[in-house]
Amino acid sequence: MKLSQFQFLLPRVRLAQEPAKWRDECKLMVLHKDTGEIEHRIFKDIIDYFGKGDIFVFNDTKVFPARLYGKKEKTEADIMVFLLRELNREQRLWDVIVDPARKIRIGNKLYFGEDQSMVAEVIDNTTSRGRTLRFLYDGPYEEFKEALFNLGETPVPKFVKSKVTPEDKDNYQTIFAAHEGAVAAPAAGLHFSRELFNRMILKDIGKTFITVHMGIGHFRKVDVEDLTKHRMDSERLIIPQEAADAINKTKKEGHKVAAIGVTVIRGLETYVTTNREIKAFDGWTNKFIAPPYDFSIPDAVISNFHMPESTMLMSVAAFGGFDNVMRAYKIALEKDYRFGPYGDAMLII
Repeated sequence: MKLSQFQFLLPRVRLAQEPAKWRDECKLMVLHKDTGEIEHRIFKDIIDYFGKGDIFVFNDTKVFPARLYGKKEKTEADIMVFLLRELNREQRLWDVIVDPARKIRIGNKLYFGEDQSMVAEVIDNTTSRGRTLRFLYDGPYEEFKEALFNLGETPVPKFVKSKVTPEDKDNYQTIFAAHEGAVAAPAAGLHFSRELFNRMILKDIGKTFITVHMGIGHFRKVDVEDLTKHRMDSERLIIPQEAADAINKTKKEGHKVAAIGVTVIRGLETYVTTNREIKAFDGWTNKFIAPPYDFSIPDAVISNFHMPESTMLMSVAAFGGFDNVMRAYKIALEKDYRFGPYGDAMLII
């Protein structure tokens, strides 16, 4: 398929800047992929489509405060540093993006905090994502990490809102976040509340967790028209044995596996046996899913409404069918659904 096939006009006003007042009360569009039928519900109604023996697979990654603001040495120029991932704990090395990047050179020092007490040195200018920084901090690691994260802000994408508020610290985090490492929230999981989890228990709907540390690759502009030439950034993927066993048991018994979000789709489809079983895994995935694609694991997908030409939209269209999903997006615009990580949700079943 071609990139231009995933283009549509999204008015700025349709991009949600805040989540629904209650996590599980946003709008829910239900798309029946075999018939194309569409229903309009509230998110907490989602359990009406599942029953005993079905299982929801969640991404339990935890977002960390990845965006820092500082100054460049000598010129005192304002800079923004976006932490991508920690490369070396002992040496305090981080893979980052610096903005503006054009005047940042190897050897430059960057200062953070009102008293400029946090200092970093640029040691590599050639990584595919931007820069490598070494933070010059002599204290214990735990103390350094706390100080660094105290300087950072919640990395709600700038295309969603230009100014982050204190409420975003909780809003942009799932209630089940457990393993720190993501710079973007698994948005579909944001809609789940403790009350909804309790109702799932009453219906004997199971849940299990994998970890996909979501990076910014999902938000990068796709710059090739031929999607077979697109290459995704790698993300850390951990599938515990317990999760693999639960998913395989559900499939074997003929029940439904629901993937909660695009990162979970990607994780579940990364390493599948010839018998269409999932295996425990701890490594990296650069899986890119776009139509046409033959899915092995998910029977249902829950996702937010994504940006035009985004890899997330492509993955959803691969599961629900291109024509079905693009028609559903057109209806979503007509029916005032909200888009983006703070927006409304879609169930494809």
